[in-house]
Amino acid sequence: MLESLRMQAAQATAELVEAAGLKQGQILVVGCSSSEVAGHKIGSESSPEVAAEIFAGIQSVLAPKGIFLAAQCCEHLNRAIIIERAAVPGAEIVNVVPRPKAGGSFATAAYENFSDPVALEEIKADAGLDIGATLIGMHLKRVAVPVRLSLKQIGEATLTAARTRPKFIGGARAQYDETKM
Repeated sequence: MLESLRMQAAQATAELVEAAGLKQGQILVVGCSSSEVAGHKIGSESSPEVAAEIFAGIQSVLAPKGIFLAAQCCEHLNRAIIIERAAVPGAEIVNVVPRPKAGGSFATAAYENFSDPVALEEIKADAGLDIGATLIGMHLKRVAVPVRLSLKQIGEATLTAARTRPKFIGGARAQYDETKM
């Protein structure tokens, strides 16, 4: 089961990266309930093993492309973000270290595997994956646009994806060129 979770996470990430046109230096926020992935109620059965496989699958796609992963903590840490320091120069860092039952197993996996992890209260990411209804919307840039992936679940958890685009400003004559993002 664990290997299939890694493959599902990699597939979903690759599809979203392609659909969103993510480029080097951009940020993908991921919220992941390892409990939901394993078929349990969110927050009830945190699994470091499940989270580690999902983290590895996501990073196998993002790292070679130079795209940063922002791992959302659970509500016990007010949905703080764990991210590589290099992604957020000058950001206001907060002092917290996630754990499986206080921050979540996925954020813990990110903290343990990043080369120089930091925690932030918030971020404005370019795209996002929500694995298990973790509510990542607060960490996406405006305007979020749903992305339909071929996968609807990772394990037993519902999978939702989004990309962002710049706001339309200027009325009916405003034009949007997605290739210039």
